[in-house]
Amino acid sequence: MLITLTTFFGLIRFGFSLIFGVALSICFAGVEHNWKNNIAGAWICLLLLFVQTFTWWLFGIDITSKLYPVIIHLPMILFLTLYFKRPWLISIVSVLSAYLCCQVPRWIGSIGGAIFKNALAEHITYIFAVFAAFYFYYKYVADTLILLMGKSAKTCILLGAVPMFYYLFDYITTIYTDLLYQSVSGAVQFMPSVFSIFYFVFIILYYVEMQKQTIAQRERDMMAAQLHGAQSELATLRQMQDLAAAYRHDMRHHFAILQGMAMDGNIEKIKSYLNAARSDIDAITPIRFCENETVNLILSTFYTKAKNAGVTMKVDTRLSGSMPLSDTELCSLLSNALENAIMAASACHYSNRFVTAKETVHKSNLLILIENSYTGKIVMKEGLPQSSAEGHGYGTRSIAAIADAYNGHAIFSAINGIFTLKIMLPMRE
Repeated sequence: MLITLTTFFGLIRFGFSLIFGVALSICFAGVEHNWKNNIAGAWICLLLLFVQTFTWWLFGIDITSKLYPVIIHLPMILFLTLYFKRPWLISIVSVLSAYLCCQVPRWIGSIGGAIFKNALAEHITYIFAVFAAFYFYYKYVADTLILLMGKSAKTCILLGAVPMFYYLFDYITTIYTDLLYQSVSGAVQFMPSVFSIFYFVFIILYYVEMQKQTIAQRERDMMAAQLHGAQSELATLRQMQDLAAAYRHDMRHHFAILQGMAMDGNIEKIKSYLNAARSDIDAITPIRFCENETVNLILSTFYTKAKNAGVTMKVDTRLSGSMPLSDTELCSLLSNALENAIMAASACHYSNRFVTAKETVHKSNLLILIENSYTGKIVMKEGLPQSSAEGHGYGTRSIAAIADAYNGHAIFSAINGIFTLKIMLPMRE
């Protein structure tokens, strides 16, 4: 009776092992949990159970175990890839990882068998361990593994390396041969060595990956801050424009005051008042460069900044109507470019301080050309000028990022003391 019961639970264990591996493979592959996918998972379990049972009945358990990579694991990878449309690499790593996870219930079952000193106890302990292990992996491991595998192919390969080596080791030393049970020194030391190597490789590569992500996040935050700053600056410029309009609207009040001063015959007071009024109006009245309001405000502001910095700025712009990017992005792009140009030019000798800004639309493309004088040496890296100052250099990266976002180009060059920025953005259809 005991032998029959042991055999019965052994067969049940064999089936639960398959279901456990299939369910974990589907979870690790990041398959969405819905009614359709759950039904598909149930069908593949039934199909593989049938193949496993038929092979076991036809060839026996020993041959079935040796054929497992062909009759179970390969079909599972194909199923994840072809039916669930998961990438090949993720499907392979998911199946290998699920195979590695199958060892935990096996160890727990061995402990149960050792405690009660019979195979039946080992089978029953294993079955209970399967449920506990699946709950643990599903709740605490699956989401993290899905996230890491989806980061990059390099991370996915790294995650799959240890399960792959364990898979090969297990089949070579315990299923296709019995090297491990013969206590062959090389076989015994192989997996600890592999785990040690990949542990430190994983730490190093994971650290490098985290550093890249930290730098990328910092740049995204800086660019977001620049866009926010550009939005605030644009709002301020528009307030100044509204203030200038209001000032012009109130000219009748100024005329009334001047008329009173003229009636008193106070010429000096009239001159003083006119000078003050003209300075106030000049300070808040944008210079008219083009019909596009946003571009005109930005150019007017930086024209004044260039003049105050002793830099000669020439503007040639022929823009009207809508632009291919938002006002905030346009402000960030032009402000960064002109601010860098004026700063670089102001460091030159007084006779060689110049900035040239040209904007036009040609063949359905917005073309921007900004040139400026500079002194010293400019280092270019990956097509972008590099700044040695802490916290600088984000302006040029922001310009390049905006151009890329609209399928355009931003080309930086520095030749013979002249720095050139060329921007091309396709116009909206």
